[in-house]
Amino acid sequence: MKINRMRGAAAAALAAMGLANPVAAAVDSECALGTYRLADGGLIDIATAGEASLRWRNLDGETGELKREGDHWASTLGWTGRPDGLQVRFDCAANSVQFGDRTARRIPLEKQETSFTSHGAALAGRLVMPPGDGPVPIVVLLHGGEFDSARDFNSLQRILPAAGVGAFVYDKRGTGKSGDKYTQDFSLLADDAVAALAEARRLAGPRGNRFGFQGPSQGGWIAPLAANRSNVDFLIVSFGLAVSVADEDREAIAFQMGLKGYGPDVIAKAQELGAAVTRIFASGMVDGIDEFDAVRARYRGEPWYKDVYGNFTHIALGMTADDIRTKGQAYNFGTPVHYDPMPTLRAVKVPQLWALGGQDIDAPAGETSRRIGTLIAAGQPITLAVFPKAEHGMTEFETTPDGQRLSTRFTPDYFRLLIDYAKGRKLAGAYGDAAITRPPSSPAD
Repeated sequence: MKINRMRGAAAAALAAMGLANPVAAAVDSECALGTYRLADGGLIDIATAGEASLRWRNLDGETGELKREGDHWASTLGWTGRPDGLQVRFDCAANSVQFGDRTARRIPLEKQETSFTSHGAALAGRLVMPPGDGPVPIVVLLHGGEFDSARDFNSLQRILPAAGVGAFVYDKRGTGKSGDKYTQDFSLLADDAVAALAEARRLAGPRGNRFGFQGPSQGGWIAPLAANRSNVDFLIVSFGLAVSVADEDREAIAFQMGLKGYGPDVIAKAQELGAAVTRIFASGMVDGIDEFDAVRARYRGEPWYKDVYGNFTHIALGMTADDIRTKGQAYNFGTPVHYDPMPTLRAVKVPQLWALGGQDIDAPAGETSRRIGTLIAAGQPITLAVFPKAEHGMTEFETTPDGQRLSTRFTPDYFRLLIDYAKGRKLAGAYGDAAITRPPSSPAD
């Protein structure tokens, strides 16, 4: 559902996918921000990370935060805040960056700003293409449940084109410079994605030879709907789900409580709380409030109560019954809480890639992996890659003594997997430590 801007490592992971705030005034944004190529062919992407910091990432998944120190920028590991010894210097005149002891040159990506209309709303978009005039695949980048501008926020709009794959990014309705109000109406958002695809085709012209959707998180429900309403060549789902929003919360409670060492009896009670909250959210925040309050009163004194979180259950747990009635409409985004994605997924005919994190506590991969496996066994052209150490957003993490997760990097080869799949290549034999289930007709190189 992702209506809570996710916590800890998961929040950092989504923020890490691009730009969230204006770059520090000390560096011209046109100078610092962008994707650079190293002499060995490697890529370094530079994005904003706050009012006075930048974030770098490479194709291997390494990443760090940069803060100005005198004449250079000093890096810290992942999102840990610990110095990693890397110093970075930007040369605006030369369009280059000194990255430690290596020099990287800015890649001159081609950008076209645009506005297109869907269901009466003007949506702001951008097509980013690799240099040159040859035909390339193009990925239309969808959204999770975030409220931020994807045109500012999503770094795949640069990473993919730098690797030879065009990208069309647009602000979800009600965010950034797009019109209308924010919504989580999957069907409406799928129609917006179809309109974005049409605009990407128009702008790309003959350079676009292969088109697909990439749906991260909540976009994993929306992208298959859009694929069934349009003519795309492929579909990528990143850390998405093949279960309902209600089941996502139920699974998240079980997974999170299990990691804390609680057994089946406690998990069942925690899920009873979650079921009561689900009724409230499914009703548009109006029904079941008294019933939830009664369940909460029964369990509030239990030692495990403080550890119940889920995906959206924690929101109601932190509110009084009166608050739910008066302030709860702030969380009424039209989310189809009981939407079953399986009929839609069975109807998708184009090849699909599902990239999931085995340690995802927000959108647990267990039942989704099983369901995708049944579709593969039934003959659908789906590739499933489960990265066992990855959290939501495909980051890996370390756990602090108090149980919090600190993201340290993106899981190895996640970006390379997306690029290879978008290009229509036969996939390599391995991508990091991912467990890969392939359709029978797609052997590895």
